[in-house]
Amino acid sequence: MSTDETRQPRRGLRAAYARSARDTGFLLTQLPVAIAGFVLLVLALSLGIPLSILVIGIAVLAGFLAAVNGIGEFTRERLRRLGHHLEEGSRPAPPTTGSWLRRSVRRLRHGQSWMDMLRALLDFPLSITTFVLAIVWWVVGASGIVYWFWSRYLPDEPDMRGLAWLLGLDGVVAEWLLHLVLGFLMLLTAPWVIRGLVAVHVGLERFALLASRPARLRTRIDDLTASRAAVVDSEAHSLRRIERDLHDGPQQRLVRTTMDVQTALRRIDAGDPEAAREHLQSALDQVESGLGELRTLSRGIAPPVLADRGLAAAIGSLAGQSPIRTQTDVAIPAERRLALARETAAYFVVSEALANAGKHSGATLVQIHVDETSAGTLRVRVSDNGRGGAHLGKGHGLIGLVDRLRGVDGTLEVISPEGGGTTVHALIP
Repeated sequence: MSTDETRQPRRGLRAAYARSARDTGFLLTQLPVAIAGFVLLVLALSLGIPLSILVIGIAVLAGFLAAVNGIGEFTRERLRRLGHHLEEGSRPAPPTTGSWLRRSVRRLRHGQSWMDMLRALLDFPLSITTFVLAIVWWVVGASGIVYWFWSRYLPDEPDMRGLAWLLGLDGVVAEWLLHLVLGFLMLLTAPWVIRGLVAVHVGLERFALLASRPARLRTRIDDLTASRAAVVDSEAHSLRRIERDLHDGPQQRLVRTTMDVQTALRRIDAGDPEAAREHLQSALDQVESGLGELRTLSRGIAPPVLADRGLAAAIGSLAGQSPIRTQTDVAIPAERRLALARETAAYFVVSEALANAGKHSGATLVQIHVDETSAGTLRVRVSDNGRGGAHLGKGHGLIGLVDRLRGVDGTLEVISPEGGGTTVHALIP
């Protein structure tokens, strides 16, 4: 067996006992937390509920509920730090006004706070049990290992019988060996026993979080409704912009082209080919300009390079058209295609950020970085070295991006201190 193969089990055992030490710390310190939660529960039942018939009593009960809910969240956060996956608990919706009565009533209607009251009732005996078991397991295991040493200080009385005697064994050596084996087994199994005790606490917290699921579903429905409305508004604005651009650009050029061609035909009929040539050349120039404007409009609707060659090529094309020196770092293989909605959203984030940098920033360098997190979230970051001062409230471009990203559950953050450049950071799950 090689040296690396012998070291691997040792590292695994060391990691198991290190985790067990952290879990034991949680179990020992959870008892005071559970006592505090139980005291608040008793006060809420004995003081808060009777006083709730009064107006001031509503605030008192709401305060106890908030405190119990806070202890539940504190316990869940401690378990998350140990590596256990626990969902976020729901919070009362913020009131539309600052009235203390309105805030108190919202707390009383918060299902998670009442569920945490039940959690505090169950956590008190559970924490006592796990506290005692954790101490007993470690102490008995350690004392069994060194029983041969400290047993000599026990009082020597004729009627005292040890564990070996109960099992039908006689002699001091048998007693020593029995305690040694028992202590060794308890210390050897301690990491898994302690982990099991912590798992019971995790199960209690997951049970307590059941009350948050309806609230999370309502929040999700509200978010989806808002994002749908944002997408509809964004698309309506895009359609109005396209209609306006078509009216002001290609449509006017087509009218001008028609007039030039008609004039040229009249000049030909009048026997003036030179004048007709001038009008035909003007018509040709209008057609070429109109084609350029139509290409620009088509890129704003559905850029062909994005559909044909993917996000990396499309971003490279945007960088090549930028009037500012642009560096790109797209950590997504060219042959890998993402969902069309995600690619389109990322493309327009880069496009709008480059457009804003070219118009307002005064920058000399723009850097584009695109990658994916381990969870599959697409990250787009566009930063420049310009004058800064950009804000989501200024102009419609960035606000339009916020609405577009909401349609794919994305978020947009703009960091732009005065004189410190601008960074546009988008996350697309």
